[in-house]
Amino acid sequence: MKPPANNRAEPAHPPGRGRVEPPLRRLATPWQRLALALGLIVSLLLALWLFSPILTPFVLAAAIAYFLDPPASYMARLGVPRGLAALLLVLALAALSLLALLLLYPLLISQVTVLLQRLPAYVLGVGRAMREALTMLSDRLGPEVVDSRLQDLAVGQAGAIISFFGSALARLVGGGVALFNVFTFVAVTPVVAFYLLRDWPHLMLRISAWLPRRSAGVLRQLARDMDRVVSAWLRGQLLCCLLLAAIYAGGLSLVGLELGLAVGLMAGFLSFIPYVGSLTGMLAGLLLALAQFGTWNGVGQVLGIFLLGQIVEGYLIYPNLLGNRVELHAVWVIFALFAGGIAFGFLGVLLAVPMAAAVGVVARYWLRRYLESPLYLDPPRSGS
Repeated sequence: MKPPANNRAEPAHPPGRGRVEPPLRRLATPWQRLALALGLIVSLLLALWLFSPILTPFVLAAAIAYFLDPPASYMARLGVPRGLAALLLVLALAALSLLALLLLYPLLISQVTVLLQRLPAYVLGVGRAMREALTMLSDRLGPEVVDSRLQDLAVGQAGAIISFFGSALARLVGGGVALFNVFTFVAVTPVVAFYLLRDWPHLMLRISAWLPRRSAGVLRQLARDMDRVVSAWLRGQLLCCLLLAAIYAGGLSLVGLELGLAVGLMAGFLSFIPYVGSLTGMLAGLLLALAQFGTWNGVGQVLGIFLLGQIVEGYLIYPNLLGNRVELHAVWVIFALFAGGIAFGFLGVLLAVPMAAAVGVVARYWLRRYLESPLYLDPPRSGS
């Protein structure tokens, strides 16, 4: 049987209580936001420290995907499927790299062979030229200023320097393949670069969706600023290195320097470190010219080639390719490259410029915040 119906109306809400309100949304405290930021930074550094021996091909693949994303996006807008565009671009880059290796590496090996064969003659040539120059100084300044012991010391040090440069260049070119794991860089890097390039827009959208809602707008703006700085520096510096390598290698070969190709390519490719590549190449070229020609006329021709390269770099390449888009000071780039190389080796060199750009963008953001804050805008105390 059914229980007797209760004729009393049930209250709309439990007695003594009003409408049940939804629970208030918890807000993150400043300490929680700080802990999240510090946790991400510590986790990233710990991952770099633990996995640095195997991260190099993956970071290199990410750099390739980042560099090729604009042309892949352009091809996708033209109607080419993103996967096919990524495959074609990665294959084209691999073909160009293989062609450059097949063309340049035998030439560099032959130049290293010439260097090793003529290194004793180079040392003697540098010593003879240095002794002649010191003899002229001794005749003009007197033997009490430039004595025989100073001459012997200078000649010996010049020979040691040319021997060091020769052996270092031979180890660099002759053992270049041994520095890299062939299977890792030839097989793994292109495959990872293809998948990253194919999925790059989706990866960026996914990362953007993970940003904390409170700071998403600021973080996206900072990311756009970092992308602008890094892309301008990388693409401009790559073109700059290629043009300088062509100028130095072609010019030194035209003046008859036997190792002009190797010295020019080394100086051009090392130019991604501001001033270091050009100065290193110029010093090596001057010493080799002094050793080969034995006259200061040949040294002047080599010096003229490097001065021409610096003029082209300063007045043509940088104003037209980079301009004011790159907000990375040369000293900051040099410090970042050397610090990254010391900390993580070749992996640190790859990560140095993006990290330097990120630190620079964040520092400028906080500087703007400081200049707009009461800490800076508070009026001075009266009487001070």
